[in-house]
Amino acid sequence: MTFPYTKEVLEHFRNPQNVGKMEDPDGKGLEGSPACGDMVAVYLKVDPDTLVIEDISFESYGCASNIATASMITEMAKGKTLEEAKTITWKEAAHALGGLPPVKAHCSVLAVEGLRSAIRDYEEKHGMVVEKEATTVEIVSKRLKHVMNPMAGLDIIRTELVLKVMVEEGTVRIVLDIPSTHQFAAAIKEDIVDKLESLWDVESVTVDYIS
Repeated sequence: MTFPYTKEVLEHFRNPQNVGKMEDPDGKGLEGSPACGDMVAVYLKVDPDTLVIEDISFESYGCASNIATASMITEMAKGKTLEEAKTITWKEAAHALGGLPPVKAHCSVLAVEGLRSAIRDYEEKHGMVVEKEATTVEIVSKRLKHVMNPMAGLDIIRTELVLKVMVEEGTVRIVLDIPSTHQFAAAIKEDIVDKLESLWDVESVTVDYIS
């Protein structure tokens, strides 16, 4: 029986580069879900003058392909400008790893999306978004799909933790189906605010609870 992983994949799996959570990143992105089997978080430090990615790291939950592709993509992105890093494709990452089993191709897609999400986060926080779309309930709900419900391992939208989303004149209000005293209430609120406050036309984010 042929082993499904190349030596490059195994090397990055056993000795991943740039692994670990970054303190005070300039940009961060999260894609996937542990409940679905794979998740990648990407963190960036960016030179504000040159827009070069000076440092990058990742956290990964998943299989060998997930860890290896995240490791490879962070290596490919380090030292590049944000615009250059945006052009990195999952096919390039897979090729650099000597190929991935067909059923694992989504792992490289997930890592690339994590990188692009982190870049977008940086650009939004620094007013670099060219096409400014007015924030709507739909846009907010899409962002909330990246906020995890620790009790279920899925996002707070799919687990129906969000009772109401309201957007009005620069203010976003979220109502959650948990009490304010819940052990995860503060952490979920912090994640929600982090995901929404960078939207260009959002001035304040309020998170309320059922009691």
